[in-house]
Amino acid sequence: MKVKTSITISKNILEQIDNKITDSYNRSKFIEEAVVYYLKIYQKTIREINDSKIINSNYKELNREAEDVLSFQDW
Repeated sequence: MKVKTSITISKNILEQIDNKITDSYNRSKFIEEAVVYYLKIYQKTIREINDSKIINSNYKELNREAEDVLSFQDW
């Protein structure tokens, strides 16, 4: 469901958007797709930050496990 809204945006940004759109591709569609893209990237970044925190908080144990596994390899 689409909801009509109003936003304030700088003239420079609006001009850049207008340079990218065509008759069949309007401002609303462009802005909506840009926001959806941003939200996906943002969510991915948050997941990666959380993953890094988990890895970093367990690095000693993970390193011990890796060293244990490597000790079974024939060199």
